[in-house]
Amino acid sequence: MSQLSLIRAVEDVLAQGRALLRAVDAEAYVWKDSEGCGASIGMHYRHVLEHFQCLVEGIDYGQINYDSRRRNSELEGSIDAAVLATENLIAAFHSLPADALQRECAVTYTVGYGGSDPEQVRSTLAREVMFSVGHATHHYAILKPLCAQLGVRVPFEFGIAPSTLRHLEAQETR
Repeated sequence: MSQLSLIRAVEDVLAQGRALLRAVDAEAYVWKDSEGCGASIGMHYRHVLEHFQCLVEGIDYGQINYDSRRRNSELEGSIDAAVLATENLIAAFHSLPADALQRECAVTYTVGYGGSDPEQVRSTLAREVMFSVGHATHHYAILKPLCAQLGVRVPFEFGIAPSTLRHLEAQETR
């Protein structure tokens, strides 16, 4: 994938998030689902944003640390703050140098349970963009039934991977 197509994928997935923010009211945004995972729309969306923020913050240094998320309660409690963060991320990705995503990086992330230390692996910034886009889609998929429960209308494609959408389109043409 080219840098332009990766940035377009980031913009597309964040635009889906922005559409969610426009569709939800303040009360629904912070309502916690006690029967599901116990998280609100705002908590999931903050988590999505902070993965992208970790990525942007680490580009200049070649060090991405997903464990260093700020866990900013303002993002999970304020639609306006989440919209601003979304717009800032889109702008940050559009202002990247032409070769930024081809660079290698070190990624730190805790993946084990039971007190294990964070792991560090080599990657590329392009690969981490792909991870963050897929991670956002995964959280949107978790949010889709919560949105339905709260009467928040989201587009059909919200939370569905692009490859799945293509597969569904191919099935329809048979």
